[in-house]
Amino acid sequence: MKLDMRKIYTFHPVEPAPSPDDLPTGGDLYYECTECSGIVSSVPRIQSACQCGNLSGNGGVILVKDPAKVRVVRGKLK
Repeated sequence: MKLDMRKIYTFHPVEPAPSPDDLPTGGDLYYECTECSGIVSSVPRIQSACQCGNLSGNGGVILVKDPAKVRVVRGKLK
């Protein structure tokens, strides 16, 4: 099942932008793939992935293939 996170959250980039070598995690932090524009939680509790496969995760652990293609955003329920 594909869930468009933008339908339930508003996202704003984290400023200043964190280094790709040290991406922060947290309950309100999400990673946006700059390649395909997919959004995945920084601590995904269910199986999640962006369309191009740069971001994927499950069980609170996320795998980032290319951190340089990630924008850290803060999500808030609409």
